[in-house]
Amino acid sequence: MDIILKYFKELSPKQIAQFKQLLHLYTEWNSKINVISRKDMENFYERHVLHSLSIADFFDLSHHQIIDIGTGGGFPGIPLAIFFPESQFHLVDSIGKKISVVNAIAEALELKNITAQHGRAEQCTNLFDYAVTRAVAPAADLIHWTSKNVNKKNGIIALKGGDLREELKAVNCKKEIYHLSAVYSEPFFETKKIIHLHQIK
Repeated sequence: MDIILKYFKELSPKQIAQFKQLLHLYTEWNSKINVISRKDMENFYERHVLHSLSIADFFDLSHHQIIDIGTGGGFPGIPLAIFFPESQFHLVDSIGKKISVVNAIAEALELKNITAQHGRAEQCTNLFDYAVTRAVAPAADLIHWTSKNVNKKNGIIALKGGDLREELKAVNCKKEIYHLSAVYSEPFFETKKIIHLHQIK
């Protein structure tokens, strides 16, 4: 939890309490359903919570409708929903057990700004200002999945790693790359990036 307070010093007491609860909740659920690798649980706040919150260092998602594609156990959606309580987040995953975990954790944290859906992003009929996602699919697939329900001007904010040059060549839109190592000193973030795909044709 200290690593969250290191980088996000302006959290409210309620937000701090919610972030502190996350470790206990995910430890408990992970013993029933494997939503996070056992090894990663040792670095839970760095590799899952802070990684998710890195989006908030580059984008102000206040007062927006946001879809989290392939949320898994709730990342980046749940940490972002805590950080942006005035925004609405719709978390989608094709694995029903993971959506059950999302619903249970959102309920335990009393997060009223989260809805969750078992299914695929392209099945959603709601309209969203942004899509967020973490290491789910190539950029071309993300654009295809969100073509009917995400504002093309705002587009997609994707947490990714590694060499993305070939992947990004395949998409016809405006692309910005933000290197997380510019903000976070931990070795985990050396190859981590945020890709913003917008002005989508």
